Amino acid sequence: MTGPQPRWREVCGLDDLVLERGAAALVDGEQIALFRVGEREVLAVQQLDPYSGAQVISRGIVGSRAGAVTVASPMYKQVFDLRTGRCLDALGREPQDLRTWSVRVESDVVMVAADDLEAAAVPGTDGTDRTDGTDGCAGSAGSAGTVRAAAR
Repeated sequence: MTGPQPRWREVCGLDDLVLERGAAALVDGEQIALFRVGEREVLAVQQLDPYSGAQVISRGIVGSRAGAVTVASPMYKQVFDLRTGRCLDALGREPQDLRTWSVRVESDVVMVAADDLEAAAVPGTDGTDRTDGTDGCAGSAGSAGTVRAAAR
């Protein structure tokens, strides 16, 4: 027996995202940061930097640490795992994780799970660690890229 299937929102074309760069997207009123980290792998985390309160994560520097694909916040340089949202380097502060969203790429269209967006809006709901085998998890776009998802 399987659970309910997630509903997906189209966000952008895969070609709209540049490898190893971030792009901001507005999906159902929620700002998310997309990172293209492979030919067809896209990851999505919250755009809000939990340390500064600014919507800037998509402008962070993509890298790696101990096999994890990471982003360093452009504000205070905390480092986050893009697949799990876990803060890997809080730079002497209390670690705060990023929310993540399930992403899949279908026919070169990047799609984000709408159910993850709804869960993120519910206080006390854990939106992290969405490693569910979907085709992708955080895409990258141009340095100041912004995309807007249409509700479908």
